[in-house]
This record gives sequence, structure tokens and C-alpha cells, in this order.
Amino acid sequence: MNIRLNGQNVTLPQIATISGLLAHYKLQEKILVVERNGEIVDRSAYEQTPVMDGDTIEIVHFVGGG
Repeated sequence: MNIRLNGQNVTLPQIATISGLLAHYKLQEKILVVERNGEIVDRSAYEQTPVMDGDTIEIVHFVGGG
């Protein structure tokens, strides 16, 4: 499948959900925000929100520091 992830076109194995996408990138334990096709996905919906070929996904994770 092909998606646009954080401004880059990427080819991924078949990934069914946002939760699967985060697991693929080992980000499931991070504090982050996911936007799918211009809409923020509620964290409680990651398991049910599909990732479809052609989607545009933005993943923003927070980094602490001063």
C-alpha cells in the first residue's frame, strides 16, 4: 500500500489500522497525535480507524526538553 506519511510518499506492507501503523514504526507507546486525511484521530479510535491506500497521515510526537 502507498500512503503519504509526514509529507513523504511511502510504500508499506498491508496495514489495517492506525494502531497497526504505529506498531509498524514502533510508536505505539509514544505521546503523539495522528491526523488522517486532515482530521485528527482520537486515540481511543486508533484500533478502529482504517489506513487506506492513498491516505495522507501525519504523526506528530512530542519531545521533552528545555
